[in-house]
Amino acid sequence: MLGSYVTLKKTVLSKNVCSQEKMQMKNDPVLTPTATFIATIVLTLMLGIIDWVSGYELQFFIFYFLPVGIVAWMCNLKRICFVVGLCTLTWFAADWFSGNPYTHIGYAIWNTIIRLVAFLILGYAIFEIKVLLDVERKISADLQKALSEVKTLTGLLPICAGCKKIRNDTGYWQQLEEYIEHHSEASFTHGYCQQCAEKLLRDAGIDPSTLHLKIEGASKTNSP
Repeated sequence: MLGSYVTLKKTVLSKNVCSQEKMQMKNDPVLTPTATFIATIVLTLMLGIIDWVSGYELQFFIFYFLPVGIVAWMCNLKRICFVVGLCTLTWFAADWFSGNPYTHIGYAIWNTIIRLVAFLILGYAIFEIKVLLDVERKISADLQKALSEVKTLTGLLPICAGCKKIRNDTGYWQQLEEYIEHHSEASFTHGYCQQCAEKLLRDAGIDPSTLHLKIEGASKTNSP
């Protein structure tokens, strides 16, 4: 009965690990980081064209967050910085060539810097969130793997009052050491406690107290 419980517990934990792995496979991106990087470049250029055609009165600034967010979630920091710079320059070019009547070029540069900072903050924040989620997912997977390998003994164990054997789930009687080693990660090493050692000596016709005196006398003789 207990063995069936342990087997059932391990089976459930293994199924949980398998289900998490399947969910992780489903959550894996369809596009590779390189394909995503190229797609965000194309998307940024398309946004720039739409922004230029629509004129400076209709603002498309918020839509540039889309390629920045996508590349930040899928790619590394170098590609994030590249797309951020491309979005900034694309917005500046669309705004400049659409005929925005700036009284001074400094205003255009200032607006461009503001957008650059906004893109950088968004890209870095999403990148850090993705890194933390990956670390948490790895820790969770390692924990589930460790739990799936754990064997726990709980409940009532039917043990013989005479020979101390334990009855397993199939009805056979096993030695205590064999049963525990089979149902846990523990292993045994054998020795004698003081009471059993003295009893064994008496059964062999040796007085334990005499043996202790001989051992103590030998140790005193050998000591300097």
